[in-house]
Amino acid sequence: MRIPVVTADGQQLMPTKPSRARKWIRDGKAIGKFNDLGQFYVQLLGKASGTDTQDIVIGIDPGKLYSGIGVQSSKNTLFTAHLQLPFKTVRERMETRAMMRRTRRGRRINRKVAFDKRAHRQKRFDNRRGSKLPPSIRANRQLELRVVSELCKVFPVTGIVYEIVEAKGSKSFSPVMVGQKIMLQWLALFAPVTTKKGWETAQIRTQLGLEKQKHSKGDAIPATHAVDGVALAVSAFINYGIINRHSMGWLGNVSVTPAPFGIIRRPPVSRRQLHLMVFAKGGVRRKYGGTVTRHGLRKGDLVQATQGKKTYLGYVSGDTEKQVSVSDANWRRLGQFTASKVRLIRRSTGLIITAVKTACVASLSALKMTEFPASHEVL
Repeated sequence: MRIPVVTADGQQLMPTKPSRARKWIRDGKAIGKFNDLGQFYVQLLGKASGTDTQDIVIGIDPGKLYSGIGVQSSKNTLFTAHLQLPFKTVRERMETRAMMRRTRRGRRINRKVAFDKRAHRQKRFDNRRGSKLPPSIRANRQLELRVVSELCKVFPVTGIVYEIVEAKGSKSFSPVMVGQKIMLQWLALFAPVTTKKGWETAQIRTQLGLEKQKHSKGDAIPATHAVDGVALAVSAFINYGIINRHSMGWLGNVSVTPAPFGIIRRPPVSRRQLHLMVFAKGGVRRKYGGTVTRHGLRKGDLVQATQGKKTYLGYVSGDTEKQVSVSDANWRRLGQFTASKVRLIRRSTGLIITAVKTACVASLSALKMTEFPASHEVL
């Protein structure tokens, strides 16, 4: 396990051992911080002894409902993550919004008059262009991009490996394929991007000795998607080529080690709705959605709530006139607490993180560490 390090002015350095980080903090040479992904890192207070860095690569295995992230150097696996994508939530909300809009527009049309005399609003511009990225796909890619941007703030990332999807045969379309080109353009703003296909990822994963769970892909464990992120990141350090005049094999030197594992999602907060589906008596609609509460807190804020002798740590998910609703990382409500007994710990970052202290990706197989012959150079 390694701890990210940044200089006093925010420059990313190579990660260090936890023991060394503790010593720096104890001696007043650095302070500990947390980023929006819940990662602990240290920021030096004085001048760094050196700023030389090695290659660190981010591997991204994109999906429709889940994505896997892996951060790798040649000697250590630095970070892994399982992303729970908002595809279903966004699609359902967009369908509901369209239905409500059609209902509102249909309400003001008098169908007793001729069609050419009805109150139809004419189109103001041509909105039938086919280049628009669907909101559900955009939300998926933006969550992946947000995670990459946070990782690039604490690691000196030198490259990004992205898996592309090419559906063939009768399955000629996949939602994962949509938005691949624009995603590669967005990622190129952070570091040079290379692409791999699914079969290449599988070959590297097999060579590393990592096992992938192909059933129950929604399980938030490293074996479902994070292993593919690690395999993609490792591809920057090894390659399949000619070993000698008689045979082919893998060239390079890399180690897969235990690393922090996080489960990342967006808080499922509804947007503010000005029009509800059901009328209220008197024509006054109740407040629904939004992030602002009546007690100075926002939905998604990390808080500590006290009820009797019990103390809970969770996220603000709603409010009443005198109480605040607090939920856990899975957005299951822990309870409703008196507003005065809810203490703010951290403002909402737009992310919900379930952090697992350390997960050994390599322990999914009998091979604890995968090393290739050091006599071969990385291609």
